[in-house]
Amino acid sequence: MNRSQEFFNAQGELIDTVYNDVSWDILRSLRDEELKNSDWRFMSDQTPSDEWIAYRVFLRDLPQNFFDESDEPSQGANAAADAWNEYEIPE
Repeated sequence: MNRSQEFFNAQGELIDTVYNDVSWDILRSLRDEELKNSDWRFMSDQTPSDEWIAYRVFLRDLPQNFFDESDEPSQGANAAADAWNEYEIPE
């Protein structure tokens, strides 16, 4: 979940990075899709790696780990999106 956009000049030099706000609705939707797409790894005839187990726990826990009612509405979602972007997704 990368919420940043980088802009380069004609010489290929980075001139600006813009971070887009995300909402919890969008983040949850993308997270749910990622969980759904990896469900096959947890069928009875599969043996998921510890990395996949940890990744799915990380995804399921995003809201409770980053949501704070005192924050601006997108602040927690942005922090969750950034953490997801930095997470090393298993292969």
